[in-house]
Amino acid sequence: MLRQEVQSFLAGHGIRLSTDLGQHFLVSDDALEAIVETANVNNRDKVIEIGPGIGILTRELVHRAEHVTAVEIDPRFPPLLKEFTEHPKNLDIIQGNALHSTLPTEDPYKIVANIPYHITSPLLHRFLMEEKRRPTSMTLLIQREVAENIVSDGTESVLTLLVQLFGHPSLVLQVPPAAFLPPPKVDSAVLHIDLYDEPKASRSVMEKALTLLKHAGRERRKMLRNTIGSLPGGMDALSSLNIEPTRRPQTLTVDEWVALATVFLSAA
Repeated sequence: MLRQEVQSFLAGHGIRLSTDLGQHFLVSDDALEAIVETANVNNRDKVIEIGPGIGILTRELVHRAEHVTAVEIDPRFPPLLKEFTEHPKNLDIIQGNALHSTLPTEDPYKIVANIPYHITSPLLHRFLMEEKRRPTSMTLLIQREVAENIVSDGTESVLTLLVQLFGHPSLVLQVPPAAFLPPPKVDSAVLHIDLYDEPKASRSVMEKALTLLKHAGRERRKMLRNTIGSLPGGMDALSSLNIEPTRRPQTLTVDEWVALATVFLSAA
């Protein structure tokens, strides 16, 4: 079984995992299969994997993809990754921080990864807002609560709005702590994002929408009249869009935030 194989490999190389770096290796065959099947990787795909560790997911990806680039921050793992995956020719390894490293994003690519929970937000921001070429899809194993917020009908967080501006997210599978080595303290989930060919709005509108939600989100229990309405022209903006000022920020849809941002920018 996968768990025994991974435990034996780590023990044989004297490796102890660092939870400070979010190292929780997936050792569930079912969850691993769900990630790979959901990502729908084929022999024409280029894949970027974040935080591969010794290559548990990588080993599956290199069998399916045309090419895999694995980005690993822990300098202990690149040589072990090559060994565990048996030195595939279609694998490149970058030893560095995925939030800052130069990555091969010139051609269409997919992101497939079991990522450290603490980099979920900055990682999504990088690939959605900062890269000139965004991925065609992202299949991520992340904290369940965060995944549930991202797929919510309302805008539970800035991250919800960010993701839904760029693509359609779906929660594929809940993954319990026992599926990892060592087990994390929270449940996880496989999140899949199909990215749109173009985002829902221009960059200036998206940035304004995110700014407005950040402002309103500081007081989640307050009605919009006390958050958005407190801004210059805020009440007029709500009225012009027939948005009831007694609603709370998390009840607004992505399209409503886009509309609000557009009104604010046009009035500036």
